[in-house]
Amino acid sequence: MRKKIAVTLAVTLACPALLAVSLSAGNRMIATTRVTYTSPRLPASFNGFTIAQVSDLHNKVFGEKQKRLIQLIRDAEPDLIAVTGDIIDKRKPDIDAAMSFIDAAVEIAPVYFVYGNHELQSGICSELTDRLLQSGVIILDNSAHQLDRDGGVIDLLGISYYPGVDAMPARIHSSTESIDKQLQILAAETHSGFRLLLAHRPELIGLYEKNGIDLVLAGHAHGGQIRLPWVGGLYSPDQGFLPQYTAGTYQKGKCTMVVSRGLGDSIFPVRVFNRPELVVITLSADLTAK
Repeated sequence: MRKKIAVTLAVTLACPALLAVSLSAGNRMIATTRVTYTSPRLPASFNGFTIAQVSDLHNKVFGEKQKRLIQLIRDAEPDLIAVTGDIIDKRKPDIDAAMSFIDAAVEIAPVYFVYGNHELQSGICSELTDRLLQSGVIILDNSAHQLDRDGGVIDLLGISYYPGVDAMPARIHSSTESIDKQLQILAAETHSGFRLLLAHRPELIGLYEKNGIDLVLAGHAHGGQIRLPWVGGLYSPDQGFLPQYTAGTYQKGKCTMVVSRGLGDSIFPVRVFNRPELVVITLSADLTAK
């Protein structure tokens, strides 16, 4: 009897410790999620084009000079690195930590960047912008850029969390009207036949679909921060509790959206059953439909 009591007590005491170790490891171990996106609208030359998506880093560090994150990106052999906002955290903005990742990433592939709410609310957005531009990052601040590959062309668009401003108060949310207006402008300026959008906010998929976007890469939701079986994420900024768009691939009409769970965290410092995520998207031109 005493032996059974001792074993039961040991297991009882060990479970919280094992859970704590598991959660701690889960917050440090990056998962690489691979997505294949197929469309007959893609030029044949973009078949196999690979994008590494980095979102919501929030100044989190994965080894000295981000070596663990950088190695995973190298392993993916991307043609392009898309940073979809919140590379810093507004509560403890650390430009040097952010740039340690950026400076290594630009040596792997061209880096394209869009602003999240934390950049715009940090008070150091102007300084960060200067550093990004100096490093060679292409900032898609409500603008479009043509990608040319062996004669084929697609349009890469970027929308800021809050179009039209260089900084925003901490308690103000971005206007859906301003985002819709900016997307209309960008759509009118692009004519390649395929539009790839980098955006921070996933819950605006209706606006993206309305404006003729084929593929969206988004973040912001942190995977819902805490993920439960059969439930999914519990909370997301701009979506609230039990959010609809937190991780994975979503479809609305002809628009496909890939949402990254992100890498860091913000107000709530622990990710539960929600490992940091690097998303690797491979484009498939659906050559059988040509």
